[in-house]
Amino acid sequence: MQGKKPFLDKEVTRFRLSERVPSHNLYRRLAELIDWTFLYDQTRALYSHTGQPSLDPVVFFKLVLVGRLENLVSDRRLLEHCALRLDILFFLGYEVDEELPWHSTISRTRQLVPAAVFEYLFDHVFAQCVAAGLVAGDTQAVDSAPVKANASLDSLREKQPLAPALSGGAPTQPDGVAPKTAAHLLRREATRQANRRASAGNLGARHAKAKLLSNKTHYSPTDPEARISVKPGKARALNYLCSMAVETTTGVISHIQADLADSRDSLHLPGLVTSLQARLKANELKIDGLLADTGYSNGFNYAFLEQQGITPWIPVFGAYQPAAVGFAYEPALDAFRCPAGKLLPFRNFATNQDGGWVKNYRAAYQDCQQCPLKSSCVPKAPQQKFVRSAFDAAYRRAWHRQRSRPGQQMRRVRQRTVEPVFGSLLHHYGLRRMNVRGHAGAHKTMLLTAVAYNLKKLLKYRPERQASLAVALPRPVLATTTPCWRRKRRTVGQMCARASRLFPRATT
Repeated sequence: MQGKKPFLDKEVTRFRLSERVPSHNLYRRLAELIDWTFLYDQTRALYSHTGQPSLDPVVFFKLVLVGRLENLVSDRRLLEHCALRLDILFFLGYEVDEELPWHSTISRTRQLVPAAVFEYLFDHVFAQCVAAGLVAGDTQAVDSAPVKANASLDSLREKQPLAPALSGGAPTQPDGVAPKTAAHLLRREATRQANRRASAGNLGARHAKAKLLSNKTHYSPTDPEARISVKPGKARALNYLCSMAVETTTGVISHIQADLADSRDSLHLPGLVTSLQARLKANELKIDGLLADTGYSNGFNYAFLEQQGITPWIPVFGAYQPAAVGFAYEPALDAFRCPAGKLLPFRNFATNQDGGWVKNYRAAYQDCQQCPLKSSCVPKAPQQKFVRSAFDAAYRRAWHRQRSRPGQQMRRVRQRTVEPVFGSLLHHYGLRRMNVRGHAGAHKTMLLTAVAYNLKKLLKYRPERQASLAVALPRPVLATTTPCWRRKRRTVGQMCARASRLFPRATT
């Protein structure tokens, strides 16, 4: 006989939420993993001792954390989703018949809580990962990716020129006024755009409605701190830049921050490394090697990392050459030797157009004038000269380091650690687009996304199972005749130690 399930929608007299959530559930394990009461001490100064009770700070952080874990960006959809899930209600501490907070309460609380509290939560979870043995700290991989801001290109407005101050002091700008730019910068940008329109190779440059958008000439009144940026292969958009450091052994995020998208990656590296070192030092860890792509290549960064005792595994730009063709560099003399055997010694320091320090090498005037190779070496100048970076020694060490076998291994390590983490954050943790506005709001969102990712890593970690497998496996015996493809694979720490012996650090 065909069965038919009746539904009476009757009132249940006995129901306990804890009995309906199994022990292996993600949110039940998450509630037992961390003691969230420390958030009360961190947020006590934000509230008054009188008035109506506010939204519980622990409930707020759990709610926004659920939004990251469930890949929900909208606060409205988040509350609708939580109301239908028994395990999330148990994690939040709400009964089935209890109303959840209003969506605007979450938005206002997010603006109220400073970024320092979010950073404290990230440090607390990171310390749990260190205690569980997930972080070694010796080698970190750094990368960045653009994240779409909560603003559209259609909202862009032109900036007004900055009027000079009548009193002779610095010009002031009241709140709510559009950001301004100096008049000479606007004129320079207008000339550049006019030349771009006149060029025949630019598609759509001569179209009547074509607009050349730049951060120097346009801003978004919706989110003034968002910047216009473009990634190769993708359309131009208003973005924020997410800079992140990842532990190479397990993929735990050790640092994350929001930066403006109109600046180079290399400019953010010193501040990122300083914050990362402070966090690792607080957990009694030390960083020995840093992995990054070519976007972080900078002479100052190489010298800065070497002074900090960190080996920079950062490839230099492809156009860089350690020495000119036919000119040999002699480190002991800090000079170049030309094909005729004459020296081009170091003369003085100078600055280039971008403000970077350079070193000038110049041959003697008499040597070049009496040289028989002058017509082919330097026909239009009185003497030969070279302009090198002030950090050329660090550049040269990085150039040789990246062409070594450990350098190629480190490049593959970086590709298989930090890039998959970025893919997970963008596609599964709601970091594809910001649901808040402002640089501070973007920083809070990125911190919360990293907390959710590290918590998932912490829940999946099983140290006792790995220990039993390590005991069960037989210890390999290596012979000198063992083929290279059967030898034991080195860990990242062993590769760094071997590379340090091959390429000793030197400070400039």
